[in-house]
Amino acid sequence: MYFLTKTIEFPPVTSASKEGILAVGGDLSPERLILAYKSGIFPWFEDEQPIVWWSPDPRFIMFPKRLKVSKSMKQVLRNKNFEVTINKDFNAVIDQCSMINRQDQDGTWITEHMKMAYLKLHAMGYAKSVEVWQDEQLVGGLYGIDLDNGIFCGESMFSLVSNASKVGFITFIQNANYHLIDCQVYTNHLASLGAEDMPRAEFIRYLG
Repeated sequence: MYFLTKTIEFPPVTSASKEGILAVGGDLSPERLILAYKSGIFPWFEDEQPIVWWSPDPRFIMFPKRLKVSKSMKQVLRNKNFEVTINKDFNAVIDQCSMINRQDQDGTWITEHMKMAYLKLHAMGYAKSVEVWQDEQLVGGLYGIDLDNGIFCGESMFSLVSNASKVGFITFIQNANYHLIDCQVYTNHLASLGAEDMPRAEFIRYLG
């Protein structure tokens, strides 16, 4: 196990464990987080745990051109019952994401420390939020990191009403100009939308 120091650096991603754990420790400074994402690494840990850095192989990704929109979702989008905005309320989105109960997870990995770190990245222009509104109420959304290289690294999403997060994700992807979406690890939700596995080495090449 590689333990990080105050120096802003990471070991080679090829040294990650079979599960994808690369290193432990360090901090959530903007400099370290930006280096992490540009290197194919992301933090993922629960409250009361040390910071754990991951670089799984394979990586779960999506090519926007392969986005799958079901007939039922196309009808939902046509009905225009939702309004989708970008960066209108990043704070509210990350708060909601932190409160979602997730299967096989006792607590939240979006700790207060994590929130503050991503709010800093948002202020710097690296972190983006997508908000989904219904009757002027925030009912869904997602946030992630824009590396300014054609890649968006999705972090988390939430939905308080049926289809809200899907509407936000689909609308965002269809109206952006990304050539790759980093979904990090497998979920049924994203697989149904067209996400797929990619060898980590190939993903790293996309990062440039």
